[in-house]
Amino acid sequence: MTTCADALIESLRLRGVDTVFGIPGVHTVALYRAIAAAGIRHVTPRHEQGAAFMADGFARASGRPGVCALISGPGVTNAVTPLAQAFSDSVPVLAVSSVSRQVELGMGRGTLHELPSQHALMTQCTAFSHSLTDCAQLDEVVERAFTRFATERPRPVHLEVPLDLLDRPAARPAPPAPARARPGADPAAVAAAQALLARSARPVLVVGGGAVEAGPAVVALAERLDAPVVLTVAAKGVVPADHPLCVGPMLTRPAAQALVTDADVVLAVGTELGQTDTWLAGRDLPLSGALIRVDVDPAQLTRNARPTVALVADARLALEALAATASEEPRPRRDQPGAARVADVRAAISRDTPASAARHLRVLEVLRRVLPPDTVVTGDSTQLVYAGNWAFPTSRPRTWLTSTTGYGTLGYALPAAIGARAALPDRPVVAIAGDGGLLYTLPELACAVAEGLPVVVVVWSNDGYAEIRDAMRARQIPPLGTDWPTPDLVTIARGFGAGAARPRDAAELEQVLGEALAGTRPYLVEIRESDF
Repeated sequence: MTTCADALIESLRLRGVDTVFGIPGVHTVALYRAIAAAGIRHVTPRHEQGAAFMADGFARASGRPGVCALISGPGVTNAVTPLAQAFSDSVPVLAVSSVSRQVELGMGRGTLHELPSQHALMTQCTAFSHSLTDCAQLDEVVERAFTRFATERPRPVHLEVPLDLLDRPAARPAPPAPARARPGADPAAVAAAQALLARSARPVLVVGGGAVEAGPAVVALAERLDAPVVLTVAAKGVVPADHPLCVGPMLTRPAAQALVTDADVVLAVGTELGQTDTWLAGRDLPLSGALIRVDVDPAQLTRNARPTVALVADARLALEALAATASEEPRPRRDQPGAARVADVRAAISRDTPASAARHLRVLEVLRRVLPPDTVVTGDSTQLVYAGNWAFPTSRPRTWLTSTTGYGTLGYALPAAIGARAALPDRPVVAIAGDGGLLYTLPELACAVAEGLPVVVVVWSNDGYAEIRDAMRARQIPPLGTDWPTPDLVTIARGFGAGAARPRDAAELEQVLGEALAGTRPYLVEIRESDF
């Protein structure tokens, strides 16, 4: 007999799901029987927060949806923060959970794991949350989720199955629907955008995470227009850092902002132009010229900056259409070629680098020398990652994954690295976290050891929440709640069965990182800020 739980897991397998992150519980044992029967790999974190962060890292690194299985009630609420981060950063994560029996929903009888409405809670951090009421709905709901991942803004989806349905007989799942194409741009909108670009003397491209699959199209159009490309952090690597037209992920730096605000036409692709893209607190990026916006999400096209022309389309398809219809007529005379404008901005950014970043840059330079180009780096909200957002060069997309944008949670780096390594077992994966953020999810090091996933964890250690400490001092507020002695992380890591070291200078750091990357087990590298 095929049960509803069997049909659900088989439906996921048919859509290419080969890994599920989760912690089994009494309300999900039916799902676990089905996971084992389907031959899907299961990774057990030490907390459901870790499960959802792992699914996020899996999705960002691979481009495929990440899946986590959650127990009803506390398992679901433990996963809310990572799902909110994934929602903010447009990451395709499918959260599958159990829920109370249908007859008990909303009754307040004190049943195990009961919430007034688990479904209502999950609607606040997902594209949609569906509570199954009939096993016959399963094919339609799963298809809806994966269609959204493939064709729309790929935010998380939650599917909950009442306990009384999990073991109920169900039909075997139908095969997935034929692949659906992402939306292309309206020809009239393309023509209007191209007309603006053809007359532009100072065009600039601003490229966000929505263009992560559109790198070649971004480069082709930028070269056709001879236009500088400014990336958001989510778009690191979409254009190689050494390309002469690539300013890089510098939208937070004044020189790059000046380049954008001075442009007579800005083409913004797959970006919110939000606060964490620019860090212009309390105001939007001022623009002096026309704005063309491209986004697969229609609602995003008028947020933060009103466009002159709007294209509701997949980034790659829109950029290819713009390049294909570009005018061959002579362009307006320009004072500087695009590469010269980029060189000026890079020079200004180098001159304006704050002295306080020097020690972070020294560490990042070591990482740049040691890490292979295809290394996936996951980053927590920590000073070393804030500096790396703009100062660590990348030449491939999906290799710099952080929680510093959007929702901005702590605890992301380590579990996301585990998810990334599970997705890409042949690629090196390095997590960068501060000592404060690492302690949110440090037990997940046990998961990495148990699963044989040799991630390298680089910890920037300064006895507390230094970023907040500095912010308090800047406002003449005596630091409170920001200082505490960091525990002996090296001993703790070794207790989990991981390798660990505390290098004292750059030369020793380089040696330790090389050994860690060559090893076959997880490795924690603690960098004491005072040593650098």
